[in-house]
Amino acid sequence: MTSLPQIADEMLYMMVFSIIAFLLAMMLTPIYTYFAYKYKFWKKQRSTTTTGEKLEVFNKLHAHKFNGGRKFPTMAGIIGVITIAVITFAFNLDRSQTWLPLAALIGGGIVGLLDDIINIFGHGKGVAGLRSGAKFTMIAILGLAIGWWCYERLGIDYIFIPYFGEFFIGWLTIPFFAFAIVATGNAVNITDGLDGLAGGLLILAYGSFASIALLQGNLGMAEFAFTVVGALLAYVWFNIYPARFMMGDVGSFAFGTTLAVLAILTNSILLIPIIGFLFVVEAGSSAIQILSKKILKRKIFVSAPIHHHLEARGWEETKITMRFWIIGAMTAFFGLVVALTGGII
Repeated sequence: MTSLPQIADEMLYMMVFSIIAFLLAMMLTPIYTYFAYKYKFWKKQRSTTTTGEKLEVFNKLHAHKFNGGRKFPTMAGIIGVITIAVITFAFNLDRSQTWLPLAALIGGGIVGLLDDIINIFGHGKGVAGLRSGAKFTMIAILGLAIGWWCYERLGIDYIFIPYFGEFFIGWLTIPFFAFAIVATGNAVNITDGLDGLAGGLLILAYGSFASIALLQGNLGMAEFAFTVVGALLAYVWFNIYPARFMMGDVGSFAFGTTLAVLAILTNSILLIPIIGFLFVVEAGSSAIQILSKKILKRKIFVSAPIHHHLEARGWEETKITMRFWIIGAMTAFFGLVVALTGGII
């Protein structure tokens, strides 16, 4: 564990990474905005749910954003991906610390970018991006590749259980890590449904994992995570209600998969359900809704994921976002406490 004077010095240094990322992303935003509005990067909404029903509740709740409402471009997550990649390549490229998170960021971003491009420019009735099966397959391949690298090249053949220590699982780390990457990427994607919601929760989660990496002495990873925080702060500056744009799949998949990789590399994979508690709740509510409709032939929630259910119950969008941020801050802090007391640090 790093000493307190060293932590103070490194924190100041890492703040520089975060500030540079924030300023670079802020400078790139007008460029993105120019092209987004000129070439109409408007997001097309699906007309049906995953199980085939019409999206009546969602379309009613968000008619002001889509369906003739205010223009609302997507794909803004590309600003963060470019910002983080440029800074990492220029100042923080380290084979043992940042290669894998950077690969996850770019790989997840490419999958999301393809989905966003098809969504924006695809023609034909009902075209709203890549088919869910295609997205799942591509993210799964990325997850398996990263899992294989961790097992074969980094020699990670265990998972760390807080308060108990290392639990050997051998080659099963490959599918386990792949599942974590796919699940986290999809959970962030599902959460990105209200102005400021996913961005704010990601800042809290990355800040927590950055602190874990810093306390472990994994300075390259900590600097990378702080870089992500800076880029996300610039995004949320424009994404708070009423949002000027949304991150799109290029952002949600890039940031989601990278979050899982940082958790893997810091022995904190089992902290994702704590630190990213609301991502789990969001994805879980969607899964429960789908299973309930298929098995019980009825809905548990008015609309899924749960933030849309709360909207339908009369909660204002800003109230949901702010309260979720508060819960996210509490769970991120609790996850850090578990890391400190459970032997991860």
